[in-house]
Amino acid sequence: MVFTKALALIFSADKEVIFISMTSLSMAVTSTIIAAVPALLLGTALSIKKFPGKSLIIIILNSLMAMPTVVIGLLIYSMISRSGPLGQFGLLFTPGAIIIGQSVLSFPIITSLVYSALSKIDTELPETLDTFGTGKFTKLYMIFRESRIAVLSAILSGFGRVIGEVGVSMMLGGNIRWFTRTITTTIALETSKGEFELALALGLILIFISFIVNSLLHLGVKSHA
Repeated sequence: MVFTKALALIFSADKEVIFISMTSLSMAVTSTIIAAVPALLLGTALSIKKFPGKSLIIIILNSLMAMPTVVIGLLIYSMISRSGPLGQFGLLFTPGAIIIGQSVLSFPIITSLVYSALSKIDTELPETLDTFGTGKFTKLYMIFRESRIAVLSAILSGFGRVIGEVGVSMMLGGNIRWFTRTITTTIALETSKGEFELALALGLILIFISFIVNSLLHLGVKSHA
């Protein structure tokens, strides 16, 4: 049976299954971290400050969230291909290209969710911190601490977005065996070839990763309640 063979690939620690899974995880974690830093800063600025162009930035972020991954992949492809402005760096069809694409994908999601979460904080908190002469970094720390579960949820949502995407990884990584293959691109390739064992094994691993992420969110919310 296909399901039995898929389980055998997982529990026998098949080298290709392990490599693909670890490659996907490492790139998703890296891209999420890269996107999270500026996303947290911008999301916080949008929530506690008023400045010209704020509404436009929010509209752009919402538009990017709804944009198909293949469109994002195409835009980045045009930038890093040999004829593009960044072509000299040789990024196309490398893990770095996938990380760039995934970072762009997760950035608007994390930013928008952080903005939404921090906007619900009592408006008196930032004012109170300013009254006590709290420094900028301490002020940010206190704001994030107050809404830490929502912020963690935003970051994990960004991670969930990139770990399960296929368009950017396929276009920018090239799905090269033992180099840029991810869980989703391998599932697409193996399914098209009619080779379901490896595809199903990786699908089960992806479901397990999703379960872990949602469990972390549930535990965080439960402990905060």
